[in-house]
Amino acid sequence: MDSAAPYLTDRADDMATGQVLGLVTGLVGAADWLYEHWYLLALAIAVCWGAGELVLRRLAAKASAERMALELVPNRHFAPSLEEIFRRGVQLARASTAMPWWAPRRAKAVQIRLRADGSSPLRYRIEGPAGGQRLLSITPFGPDVTVNRARPIADKPRDHVVRAEFILRGKPTAPLREVPLNPDPLQPLIDAVSDLRAELGDLAEIRLDIQRAPKWALRARRLQLMSDARRAERREAQRAARWLRQDASGIEDSLTWQLQQLLSDKPAAGAGRRLVMPPVPRRVEPAEALGKLADDDHLVRVQLLVMCASNTEGRAQARLAQLQAALDVFGGRSRWAMRGWRLGPWRIGADHWPTRRGFERRWTLGHCQPPRANWVRLEELTGLLKPPTMHCRLPVLAGDLPTFQFGDPELLLQGIYRGPDGRERLVATYAEETLFEVGVGKAGGGKTERALAQAIGWAHAGGGLLFVDPHRDSWPRATTFLAHEALMRRIALIDLNGLGANPRVSSWNPLGMHQDQTAHEVVEAITDAYASALAWDDATAPRAITIFTAALAVLAAVNEAACQTGRPEDQATIFHVRALLTDAAFRTAALAAVADRLDEETRSWWQVVFPTLPPDAFAVVLNPIARLAANPITRAFLGQPVGVYNIRAAMDSRMVVWVCPGGNGPTDRLVTALLARDLLRAVRSRRDTPEAKRVPFRPYFDELITLTGAAPETIAAMFEDFRKYRCQVHGMTQLLARLPSPVRLSLVQNASTLATTAGSKSAIAPITAEWGDNPSPDRVAAMERFEHYVSMNVHGRRVGPIRLRGPHLDAVFATQARPHQVPALEQAAHTNAGALPLDQLTDRAAEQTGRVAVFLAQHSPATATPVPLTKEEYE
Repeated sequence: MDSAAPYLTDRADDMATGQVLGLVTGLVGAADWLYEHWYLLALAIAVCWGAGELVLRRLAAKASAERMALELVPNRHFAPSLEEIFRRGVQLARASTAMPWWAPRRAKAVQIRLRADGSSPLRYRIEGPAGGQRLLSITPFGPDVTVNRARPIADKPRDHVVRAEFILRGKPTAPLREVPLNPDPLQPLIDAVSDLRAELGDLAEIRLDIQRAPKWALRARRLQLMSDARRAERREAQRAARWLRQDASGIEDSLTWQLQQLLSDKPAAGAGRRLVMPPVPRRVEPAEALGKLADDDHLVRVQLLVMCASNTEGRAQARLAQLQAALDVFGGRSRWAMRGWRLGPWRIGADHWPTRRGFERRWTLGHCQPPRANWVRLEELTGLLKPPTMHCRLPVLAGDLPTFQFGDPELLLQGIYRGPDGRERLVATYAEETLFEVGVGKAGGGKTERALAQAIGWAHAGGGLLFVDPHRDSWPRATTFLAHEALMRRIALIDLNGLGANPRVSSWNPLGMHQDQTAHEVVEAITDAYASALAWDDATAPRAITIFTAALAVLAAVNEAACQTGRPEDQATIFHVRALLTDAAFRTAALAAVADRLDEETRSWWQVVFPTLPPDAFAVVLNPIARLAANPITRAFLGQPVGVYNIRAAMDSRMVVWVCPGGNGPTDRLVTALLARDLLRAVRSRRDTPEAKRVPFRPYFDELITLTGAAPETIAAMFEDFRKYRCQVHGMTQLLARLPSPVRLSLVQNASTLATTAGSKSAIAPITAEWGDNPSPDRVAAMERFEHYVSMNVHGRRVGPIRLRGPHLDAVFATQARPHQVPALEQAAHTNAGALPLDQLTDRAAEQTGRVAVFLAQHSPATATPVPLTKEEYE
């Protein structure tokens, strides 16, 4: 047994050796077979990879079908801090992982979409996993940003489309340039799409996908960077050593060194070659080699895709070049560069095979497969993590401010806007939204010309208006463009300037009852007009108000009786107040004729209080009437029994009425106050008409300083009340500070359009203060003539202030000029206003007192009780 043991051991060793040799031989044979049949291995690997990729794509597509979209709309005061923007970035990174466990990594991303298609300067959307909606709906930006649930966008096919993917080039560990928040980092991108034209099918969209990278990918990237850094350091050390040896050899072989050796006392000491110590590679510091990749905090991978389209050849390519230049703003040692290869004039990129199909898939499904180099920190994306701020200058597109179309009753001309591309267009606001308008600026700055252009465009569109101009300069300026046959039957001119030897004057009886007015409303309107123009109030002139009101009540009752009996030509006028107060016979006949029309309190006042009044109590009432009677124009205008002027009828019939009061003296202010108060009464009387049936009407008040000097409370009430009755007021003035406080506060508070031309900084400051001093008074004061800064309301939101050039009538309405028809227009305007020669109206006014006396005598009861005479009258 002992002799057999070594034999068995040797045999076992031989068998083991044979097995090893057999295994090695088999492996060598298999390797040889694989070498000869390598294509089978490659095919197997390709099949496995293809099957895996197909499964991943299907899972990613399924996950992407559950994505949600939010649209962020900032207000005009949105100015986030760096901390708020950073917190938003953290939210986005966290939301990118809110996916099912089985979702592939390419589907775990949040996408920021910056889109310009003509509907807005730049739409800011967030798309991501449905599970991240609650996280993304509440932003750190607070109430300055409105978050809306967005619907999918379906684009129509364009004829020309270009695509591009951007990757980070330069030093891979260096950050992008730190762009300040003021001006807005998005400004270059918005400027790049500012000349986009929706009618040409222009479209530009940038998509930034943010993805939290896996730890293994980050570690692999760091290992690669550290290896690259160490290799670079070794190469640098080898290069330094090589140069050092060359320098040492050069020195020893030089003639100077050999001479030094010959002349030296100890030549043996310098014999032989000098020993050169090569430099040792320095230690690579991870923080220096890894740069922004050194820390894990807030590090993400990004994918930047861009698509531009248009129906016009060349515009999409030009737009892509503009966006590429805009992205250069973010570049420093690391920059955004277009991915692809350039071969002479050709570029092979996302628009070409083999990358186009992958680009389309990522674009359509929202998948994020960023290049290896696209690592960034959230701080580098500060400019793209928020919507445009208040520091961003947004262009005005056709969707923001409609283009004016001549003859369109829904549009109201505002001015000429010059776009970023140099194109000019007439812009307008919607008439329904333009409720009140205020224009401020120095004399000759163009505010009246702009109002005239607006009024003329409104008149041609079929709208009714009242243009009140104390100086009359606007009428001859406008006639050339209003002299159309279709307009002549709607235009009326009330001119109280008295030009010429025997001017034609219209007529108005503020007390007239022939137009179915309400007596107490007429009495109240006239009394308030007098009180406003003469500064009467219950504290300073209570007796004057009482006397005047009582007299007007009697005369209104007389006129009611005259109209009801079919004799409107026998109506009293405002000048009969003097006869009623000073002529006992006239007063007795009047009170007797209308005794049954007066209320008990009014009759009692005439019977009890009036006899006790001294004669000097009437002077404060009669003096203004005497001034009106002394002016032949106002005497003729207000002294007719049946006046033609009827502003309520003009509103309802869409008339174009021009009123020129004639100046700003005491008499003119009184007439203006009467007209203004009558307008307020007429507009308020529209309460008898259903709101849907009220015809829009636009009063234009030029020189508000003059008009409000006569009726401040009335003008203020117009800016407060007229909106309810579809009557929109437009006012122009040189200085807001010169307006009475009630008027100034009301018009600024309710103005839907606020405009200013150039002027002194102190005059402009109240307007720019309403805009938050953006633009500043200095900028507005430096504007050229006929330029305006205007803020408007469009679709319920404010647009502007934007810079417009005022429309010049000769340029804007050149095709509407009819200078040869101006005489016919003048004739028609006088005819529609019932204007007659001054002498004829003067004679009729002089005879009116007698006609009224005859009427009263014929309608006074025989048993009328006379009103007691005062002591002075008896004497």
